[in-house]
Parts: sequence; structure tokens; C-alpha cells
Amino acid sequence: MKKLRAFYKLSLSTLVAVYVLILVGGIVRSTGSGMGCPDWPKCFGNWVPPSDVSQLPADYKETYADYRHQKNVRFAKYLRMMGMRSTADQLLNDKSVLVEADFNAIKTWIEYLNRITGVIIGFLIFLVFVYSLKFWSSDRKLTIISLLTLLLVSFQGWIGSFVVSSNLTPWTITVHMFLALLIVAMLVYLVHAALPNSYTVDAPAGFWWLTACIAVLMIQILLGTQVREAIDAVASLAPRERWIANIESEFAIHRSFSWAVLLLHVGLVFYLRSIRELKGLKLALILLIVGTIFTGVGMAWFAIPAFLQPVHLLLATMCFGAQFFLLLKVNRKEPVVLTN
Repeated sequence: MKKLRAFYKLSLSTLVAVYVLILVGGIVRSTGSGMGCPDWPKCFGNWVPPSDVSQLPADYKETYADYRHQKNVRFAKYLRMMGMRSTADQLLNDKSVLVEADFNAIKTWIEYLNRITGVIIGFLIFLVFVYSLKFWSSDRKLTIISLLTLLLVSFQGWIGSFVVSSNLTPWTITVHMFLALLIVAMLVYLVHAALPNSYTVDAPAGFWWLTACIAVLMIQILLGTQVREAIDAVASLAPRERWIANIESEFAIHRSFSWAVLLLHVGLVFYLRSIRELKGLKLALILLIVGTIFTGVGMAWFAIPAFLQPVHLLLATMCFGAQFFLLLKVNRKEPVVLTN
């Protein structure tokens, strides 16, 4: 029991750390710091980044543009192997991918701190896997899921290198984000499986209702990535106050679909109203949904302030985590009724 409790605390701490990384990643995105380090895993060829442009060679833009091009050539080979030939050709033929930004010390250190946070989480997940080996004979699923999480985090880091080399190509950012959600789901499973005094409730219809809620949230997050891509396209062409006006169609779809998300979750809470064991989880989920919607409204009303973007992203991913945790609490099979 003590080993399981320790594993629970370690898994929960790692899950919290992943959410911190998602928040930091949102800050990187909202401040435009994603290319603060043009190479990966080092930053300007060093483990400790420079603090002034004078520490860089005069031709640093050409040097790192060529470095990223060579990496993109390798990435394009992998894409072609997966049948994504047009995507590979687009990556190699898009000259904007190789445009190197001017050095900015603040953006460089923001991105560097993001990477340090990622490395810390990598070590934490490695520790989760090592500790899970204690349960190989008693609860093998813990070890298997921990190993899959470690492999997925390694793959996430590999994909992250191509996010940088492709100069933040929108679809690579989207893949990177959905992989982060998958990592969250695996850690939530580990937290639930190791939770002391864990319980489940019988509510088959609730299981499928929750599944529908997760599906619509995933659609809404995908629509949100389209809004982000549209903003990326107009950010350099118009002042912040005009961004929403210039992406009206994408934003209108994303805004309207939020009603489907809200109403479906209200219906879920109403359906599960009689299950007292889930009271806290239901309240947490509905508050996260409302918080996500209100931060979205705030961005619409106040010209997408930079500080709200990472908060909006964090709340959306926390909604997913709460949904999945609640899903694990609900049995999808009808309870067996014994008769004489």
C-alpha cells in the first residue's frame, strides 16, 4: 500500500508538472518566443543561451537557417515514408520556413525555460516508469502504461525538434499539442489507478455521455487551432485590435461551437446529479468549462491579450484531464443483478 501511495504522489506530481509545461508553452506561443532558440536541443549551439547578440557570429541567421533546412530534409523523408508527399514538398518549398528572426534575449530565455521545464518532466516520467517496475508482478498495467508514456514523451521531444526546424509550421504545433493531451490522458490513468481508496460508479449512459463530451471538446480544441493558425497569418499584417475582424469566419465557428460544449456538459452534470460520489468532480469540470469559455470571451472582447492565451489553453487541457478522470470513474457496463 505504501508503494502504491508513493507511486500515486509521483504520478500526480508529474501530471501537475505537465500542466505547468502546457502553461509555459502557452506563454511561449503568446509572446512569440517559439523561435527564440533556432536549434534543438541546444540553444544557439550552447546549453546556456546567449544574452546578447554580440555573443553570436555575424552570419548566425544564415547558419541556423541552413541547419534547419538540413533537418527539414530529413523530416520530409519521414513524411514521404508515411505517404504525406504533398506535405513534405510544401515544407521544403516554403521559403518562409527558413526566415530567421532577429535575436531577442527575452524571447530566447522564455523558450529556453520552456525547454528546461520539458527536460524536468522527461526525468519525472522516467522516474514514474522506473518506480512502476515494482508493480510488474502485481499490476502489470501500471508498468505498461508508464513505459508507453515514456516512449510518447520521447516521441514528443523528437517532434518538438521539427516544430522548431519548420519555423513553427501550424500543423506541427497542432500535432505537438494533441500529443500533449495524450500524455495527459496516460498520466491521469496512472493517477486514477494508484489513487488510494479509489472507487467507480455504475452509470452506463453517463459513460457514453462523457465520451460525447470528450469528442466535442476535441473538436472545439481543433477549431481553436484553426483560429490560432488564422491569427498567425494576420498577426504580422494587422494590429492586434484588428485580428478578430480579419479572422471572423474561423472565430465565429469556434465561438458558436462553444455553446454545444457548454450545453452538453450541463446535460451531463444534470444526468449525474444523483451520484453523490461524483459531486466534486462534476463541479470541477463545469467550472473549468465555464472558465475556458469566459477566457475565450475575454480574448474576443479585449483584442486577444497575450496573458489570456496561455490561460485559455491551460483551462481547455485541464477540462480534458477532468473529463478523462471522470470517465475512468464511470462503469460502462450495466450492473449485474442477482436473482434467486
